[in-house]
Amino acid sequence: MMGYVHLIFLSTFLSVSMTSEMFDAMEGEALVIKCPRWSSAVKVTWYHTATNRTIPAEEEGSRIFSFNQFLWFLPTSREDSGNYTCVIHFSNNRTKPFNMSVQVHPYKQGVCFPSQIRYPNDTGRGKIVCPTIDNYKNATIVQWYKDCKILQGQRYFKGEKYIFINNPRKEDDGYYTCQFIYTHKGNVFNVSATRIFISKAKHSPLPPQILFPKDKDAIEVELGAALSMKCRARLGIKKQAIAVVTWDVDNIPVKELNSSRFHEKNYFFEGREQEYYREATLHISEIKKEDLQANFTCVALNEMHNTRATVTLKLKAPLGLPNVLLVAGSLVLLVAIAVSVILYQSFRIDIILLYREMFQPYSVKDDGKIYDAYVIYPKCHTNEANFVEYFVYQVMPDILENKCGYKLCIYGRDIYPGEDTASAIEKRMQKSRRLIILLTHQLINCKELAYDQHIALYNALIQNDTKVILLEMETIGTYEKLQESLRFIIKRQDESSET
Repeated sequence: MMGYVHLIFLSTFLSVSMTSEMFDAMEGEALVIKCPRWSSAVKVTWYHTATNRTIPAEEEGSRIFSFNQFLWFLPTSREDSGNYTCVIHFSNNRTKPFNMSVQVHPYKQGVCFPSQIRYPNDTGRGKIVCPTIDNYKNATIVQWYKDCKILQGQRYFKGEKYIFINNPRKEDDGYYTCQFIYTHKGNVFNVSATRIFISKAKHSPLPPQILFPKDKDAIEVELGAALSMKCRARLGIKKQAIAVVTWDVDNIPVKELNSSRFHEKNYFFEGREQEYYREATLHISEIKKEDLQANFTCVALNEMHNTRATVTLKLKAPLGLPNVLLVAGSLVLLVAIAVSVILYQSFRIDIILLYREMFQPYSVKDDGKIYDAYVIYPKCHTNEANFVEYFVYQVMPDILENKCGYKLCIYGRDIYPGEDTASAIEKRMQKSRRLIILLTHQLINCKELAYDQHIALYNALIQNDTKVILLEMETIGTYEKLQESLRFIIKRQDESSET
């Protein structure tokens, strides 16, 4: 009876919100995870979260076992993937559970580490610590790799648990894998852990570039309606000493206007290469007639320079009187609607079945996904107005999110300041059902493959578990200048559409 009561009690407090950590491991290697916030003055108990079964101490021949704050997998197996809970029992009879999520990835020939097993950059000054090695007693590093190639050269000093790069440069950026052996009671196991390294960029201003809106744009409005206008500018590398993005109305700053109809909000964020962006949003609660004669100017300023982009407002064009073309078009539309209704009523079941087969709409919401699509777009900025970013940040959310009800994950909008960019991108992609890749000439001419594009193509080609939607923003032609991986995806989609 007491065991039954204990099981109910455990189920109750495990169901509440708990601190969670994720661990990724390679199949066949050792994995040792540690319960956080442990001290020798308390006791720790480990459970399988799904079954609430206690994980006992090590016995002869046991592969999974626990002792105090540690949980061992010697070695890991695919079926080990799942959730594990460590419960800390304090001396005052309080308990605190921590949820530990374990994902074991299969070994693949030619791949030195799965894309998920990457730890974030912890320094840009040249010191790269081997991740998780402190969880393993009697561990010895055997080899270091950079981007799957053995690390060699006099610039690399190898310590007991780390390597140090002398005078790190941009070409030193990449993925560093430490492979070490772990000995437990005479048995030797392999362990590998990979960390991304990005050298620290020094503070550097760039000539301010307003990404949107375009200068001399005219925005259609309705009298009496509300309006929000965004201005985004790139101001340099890392946080700038002087960084201003703001709105003026007829050369008067919004903050100085004596009107409650106008107010402004600002925020900043950093891009993948540590570019520093600021954005100002001008909210107008009610459009009046005098606003149609005003100039709305976005001003971007840093210690190097300042730049401006001015837009105006215009009324939406009124509908003209009916004419022959309008009447003819209306008749054609009515006939098309009538024919569509008749066809739908006659073949309703067949249409529904065909739709489900072709598009496979997500009928269940418990698939673990948060986003309907992750958007990949070229980020090689030029001095020209960036119409792709305007399409990504303005057009797509307005149509797909506001009107169609889909949820997009957009780099720069849904990855928050302070997050580790590489880790955040991978997690967001894992939580997305599809990938949308925008094809432009900018993408062809970009010398460096963007990190999120690299991960997206890896998931689509190697893991083959992510559906890709390609949007051709400009006429690309024969695709000969595209990366080979993108050409392969286009060819595969063409072949599937023909069958």
